[in-house]
Amino acid sequence: MFSKEEAQKIKREFWITFAQEYPKKWLLYNTKIKDVTFKFHVDNKKAMVSLDIESKDEEHRKIYYEKIESLKTILLENYLQDAYFEKNYNLDNGKIISRIWVEINNISINNKSTWKTIFSFFAVKMESFEYFFYEHEDYIKSLDINI
Repeated sequence: MFSKEEAQKIKREFWITFAQEYPKKWLLYNTKIKDVTFKFHVDNKKAMVSLDIESKDEEHRKIYYEKIESLKTILLENYLQDAYFEKNYNLDNGKIISRIWVEINNISINNKSTWKTIFSFFAVKMESFEYFFYEHEDYIKSLDINI
């Protein structure tokens, strides 16, 4: 078990190493849709790349999620065959968001021997997610349901 300081140091080293090995400018928070973001996540059990819809306006969250869900077949067949969809995803803090994500299990940020696997997973999956988003962003961005 690591102390809080040791865990923070490992986490910082992980993200610095990832940025050095994959110096790409990722889309992440720059979707130009308020409260719709791409995220990387890694802990001691899994790594995840997600598209999170965290709008405080329930109707907006519902519309954005349903638009992306309407493209589910395209996303699964052409970009991310292993994506999960959850309209009402419960975060650890109790907040409910909508999330579309991919993950790998049995890895750990604390195990440097898994870092290359995580970095590769992040790069491949985020790039696929971004291609999907760019291809369909005009449709996704519009709050008009019937485009």
